[in-house]
Amino acid sequence: MTVTTRFAPSPTGHLHVGNVRTALHNWLWARKNGGRFLLRIDDTDLARSREEYVAGIRADLAWLGLDVDGEERQSARFALYEAEFARLKAAGRVYACYETPEELEIRRKILLSRGLPPVYERKPDDAPVPEGAKPHWRFRLDHDAPIEWTDMVRGSQHFEPKTMSDPVVRRADGSWLYLLPSVIDDIAMGITHVVRGEDHVSNTAAQIQMFAALGAAPPAFAHEALLVGTEGKLSKRLGSLGMAMLREAGIEPIALAALLARLGTSDPVE
Repeated sequence: MTVTTRFAPSPTGHLHVGNVRTALHNWLWARKNGGRFLLRIDDTDLARSREEYVAGIRADLAWLGLDVDGEERQSARFALYEAEFARLKAAGRVYACYETPEELEIRRKILLSRGLPPVYERKPDDAPVPEGAKPHWRFRLDHDAPIEWTDMVRGSQHFEPKTMSDPVVRRADGSWLYLLPSVIDDIAMGITHVVRGEDHVSNTAAQIQMFAALGAAPPAFAHEALLVGTEGKLSKRLGSLGMAMLREAGIEPIALAALLARLGTSDPVE
């Protein structure tokens, strides 16, 4: 098996140090194991994705010395997503939903007021379809298949799918959300290991079942602690500690890489 990792940023803003740390750890794992490090541009959000950010991502990785062994763009892979979506639809693993955001919010508040978890409630298969309404699409979790994996950072993980909402995978306008295209690409690209932030743990739980529904084994996952700033979680939209600012401040890329490689580990950072 050739170890293959990937860094999958969305080109909707400049990278911050939290993004770069994720890229670095994926690159290090691939290089340690004589494997491949791939760049995947997650540009399914055509309205917000910009070519200047794609160029910036490439430039930031190059400045840090993180050479890539291949690049893919999700905007060029829509035909693959359609084919796999059709396969899941035929198998009954994705289904149409017609609730408005307002209806979902009202139902969420009702459940919370009753002391119940705000889990999405599936409608009967023969429920009436609102006239003229376009559906969004959810992935049908298998409630009889507990979700388990051994995380390379967090250890044994267990989720009961009955306590989870069926995730929306496609909007009413036909555009894709993150979860399903990421799984389809990880399969097609032969990804063996995924290092990402711990805010993705619940996403991974749903994606584990997506891999199974598509007949593929999931990669090994490592969910690491997030870097935070004074405003909380780092955000591209806030411009938190961007690479351009660090370059202009005269920070050497090897010094930054050495620091980010150790943050969150037991190794000293002084």
